[in-house]
Amino acid sequence: MSKSLNVIIACGGTGGHLFPGIAVAQELKSRGHKVLLLISEKKVDAQASKKYTELRFETVNAIAKPPTLSPKMVPFLWRLLKTISHCGTIVTREKADVVLGMGGFTSLPPVYAGAKKGLRTYVHDSNAIPGRSNLLTSKKCTKVLLGLKEAASHFPNAEVAITGTPVRDELENLPSREEACAVFGLDPTKKTLLVMGGSQGASKLNEIVAAGSEGSEWQVIHLAGQGDFDRLTEQVGNRVGYKVLAFCDQMAAAYAASDFCVARSGASSLTELSRAGLPALLVPFPFSADDHQTANAVVYEEAGAAVLKQQNELSAETVREMFAGLNDETISKMSVSMTALAVPDAAAQIANVIEG
Repeated sequence: MSKSLNVIIACGGTGGHLFPGIAVAQELKSRGHKVLLLISEKKVDAQASKKYTELRFETVNAIAKPPTLSPKMVPFLWRLLKTISHCGTIVTREKADVVLGMGGFTSLPPVYAGAKKGLRTYVHDSNAIPGRSNLLTSKKCTKVLLGLKEAASHFPNAEVAITGTPVRDELENLPSREEACAVFGLDPTKKTLLVMGGSQGASKLNEIVAAGSEGSEWQVIHLAGQGDFDRLTEQVGNRVGYKVLAFCDQMAAAYAASDFCVARSGASSLTELSRAGLPALLVPFPFSADDHQTANAVVYEEAGAAVLKQQNELSAETVREMFAGLNDETISKMSVSMTALAVPDAAAQIANVIEG
């Protein structure tokens, strides 16, 4: 092992940034390094991070950049400067050697603060089309780390490394199907659909899948998101074998219990699906920046691991047709293709770069 390092990992804002950051922190801590994770003040960060009691978390006041010509730019820039200053104080206090941003609006201030102090700085982007904040952050980075090789062309002036996107420790060894189904009170002999609308839910997607799955023999684990939980619970009613959850802190069991998934195509979710070998119907969030979720989904569809449908193409009828076409042979073939896309040592690859 290299000498012990003090590492700051900026992540959060969404599960897609937080969970890969946690995975890297777990890997670095196992190697004897000291890690602090900086997360946003959003409720989703507090909720998702509270189970990782072995890790250190601290919140920073970071917000997403408004449009350049927006009147909100002036208060944004003032708040950004204050957050960079705050992050500089944290960097000094922690005697940091390295700052790693896992993407999104939470990464920019800590990486800038680290670069101003002459530290090695990195940003990780999981998507096929990188986020605008990451393109900006990359200008202050020693190296850019990528989850998908398709993103490399967007960083022509940066040194890049294709590392894959990390997965949390608990997803490396899934429980048995029987154990997993018991967690949700489901029958392990029946096929199970997992529905994920992202860490904050997706009302329209939730509504369509719930309507299309009515009358199906499939069981359903439906992660509705906090904001849509009550409405979806009312829509589903007392259907047997249909579990609606606002949030799931036992994702290893959810993946292990399931045969197929309907999901948005955020990079972190896709990474976890590939690690679990769980094939999917991917429905990109229609308002994602630069339509990057469609670009992500295309990679998985072209590999034979998933089917891509835009939300405006999705209806209760298409969901019913999906159930009808999902036989054992189709599921098995797609599962093999999904597993082939996994990068099992992504956290280790990122840790190797940081140690280097």
